Amino acid sequence: MNYTVQELKDLLEDAKLAAYTAGIEHLDTYGEHAYCGFAWVDIFGVKGNTKLGRAMKAAGYEKDYKGAYSIWNPSGLGTQCMSTKEAGARAAAQVFKDAGFTAYAGSRPD
Repeated sequence: MNYTVQELKDLLEDAKLAAYTAGIEHLDTYGEHAYCGFAWVDIFGVKGNTKLGRAMKAAGYEKDYKGAYSIWNPSGLGTQCMSTKEAGARAAAQVFKDAGFTAYAGSRPD
């Protein structure tokens, strides 16, 4: 994969928009029905010392303790409903998958 810093910033914004849209749709359909929790997207398989890894860092992506680039609450919604946050994280992960990354949504209850 070969992405510029700007392309990676745009990809992150696209993922956040997809997450926000999915989260709002989930809230409109189900309301805040589930327990409190967190959700995120992990992007695996990119080493920080590669051209892509350096570009991701320059674009604002951060690595977590697992060595994955991690984006917490990509929807940006302030809800505590874990299932809403999960819907957003799944949508954001799909944007990264469609762009060729190995990405997964993760979650945990509070």
